[in-house]
Amino acid sequence: MKEIKKILVANRGEIAIRVMKTAKKMGIKTVAVFSTADRNALHVKYADEAVCIGEAASSQSYLRGDKIIEVCKELGVDAVHPGYGFLSENSAFAEECEKNNIIFIGPKSKAIEMMGSKLAAKEAVMKYDIPMVPGVDHAIIDVEEAKRTAKQVGFPILIKASAGGGGKGMRIVEKEEDFESQMERAISEATNAFGDGSVFIEKYVTKPRHIEIQIMADSHGNVLYVFERECSIQRRHQKVVEEAPSSILTPELRKKMGEAAVKVARACDYLGAGTVEFLLDDKHNFYFLEMNTRLQVEHPVTEMISGLDLVELQIKVARGEALEIKQEDLVIQGHAMELRVYAEDPMNDFLPNVGNLSTYKLPEGEGIRVDNGIEEGMDVPIYYDPMLSKLVTYGKTREESIELMIKAIDNYHVEGVATTLPFGKFVMEHEAFRSGDFDTGFVKAYYSPEKLKANLDIEAEIAAMIALKQYIADKQILRLPIE
Repeated sequence: MKEIKKILVANRGEIAIRVMKTAKKMGIKTVAVFSTADRNALHVKYADEAVCIGEAASSQSYLRGDKIIEVCKELGVDAVHPGYGFLSENSAFAEECEKNNIIFIGPKSKAIEMMGSKLAAKEAVMKYDIPMVPGVDHAIIDVEEAKRTAKQVGFPILIKASAGGGGKGMRIVEKEEDFESQMERAISEATNAFGDGSVFIEKYVTKPRHIEIQIMADSHGNVLYVFERECSIQRRHQKVVEEAPSSILTPELRKKMGEAAVKVARACDYLGAGTVEFLLDDKHNFYFLEMNTRLQVEHPVTEMISGLDLVELQIKVARGEALEIKQEDLVIQGHAMELRVYAEDPMNDFLPNVGNLSTYKLPEGEGIRVDNGIEEGMDVPIYYDPMLSKLVTYGKTREESIELMIKAIDNYHVEGVATTLPFGKFVMEHEAFRSGDFDTGFVKAYYSPEKLKANLDIEAEIAAMIALKQYIADKQILRLPIE
């Protein structure tokens, strides 16, 4: 077994702190890296040691794998945890760690590389008889070839960048006459974002649900699936609300999807925590989408319903330990919700809204978990993802978890920047969400800034009435004659 005494967390914000908390619990020392913009950040204060690795822009700091490896060597670091984003799915960085005898807490570089290309991933998975969305199995740059392919597949189709994710280089095309312009835009966007303009084309699944399966694999041939997460509430193809378990999966379908996810992990000789993403259509057929070779943003909801610490398991399997739990030991307990609290303005197309946090008070109480990365008085930097925290609630039932989330949002006080908190409340109170009858088109179908404003106006009106009532009651008390 390899020894891990010191971990460098190659990340920032809430995920850096989350990893450090588990490392400290395991008696492992932690090293933070930071940019000049993050000099006073919480993750810097939390770590045992901290090193500045460059300027504010992530290309000059958090993406500098060479600098990070330098720091590892200087400080006698045994392992690197990449968190999510930045270098977490960079196979070249994982390979450099391997070459320098630094344990990369994640899969081997080959698995990252294979699953990082959506086309290579499809190719690997195909052999295992896993359902795929109808489409092409090779990258296309030529517009004419793409057009012919789109006709064969049948509209509506989805144009998708082969490299990368986060909704970039992705276009839904409803009819043939729109195809060329959308194709050109997708290629241009993919080239700018990933340096690779190749795209592939697949049938657009109407009314899809986005369901993902958490897997955990060790180096002894054991692969577990730790149930599913429902991630259908999205804006701009990116998740905002997640929950576990999904409200629509039967035990039979859960088992089917879980076993398919295990096959995907075996297809690339996977190690550690990973997530296999599926689309579920309105007839409950599921299709392989992609694999994320890292710890997901939304991992807390899985931890809440399984009782596992996924970061702890990541560290243990990276040390060479075998998983002690078996698939049959895992049981779903209760229900968990997560809202990503972004410094974004839901009244203005969810655009980042940076500034100074003049008020920042977190909700507390049983069943409430906040994975937080910032504190009152700090500035939200413009250089990085604008996520402040993840607000997670846990209850015995889905209804209990929703009600607790509404309460937690009401007790989460932020001033200085706009956040996604009001949007989260809008979702929790919406009939389509509460009934479980929704899909990835929820925002498009039900949400508008006007509707949110109307909700906020009603809330303000009720609050004013309560305040007035209280004022009148207080005045009456004051008028009582003194005996």
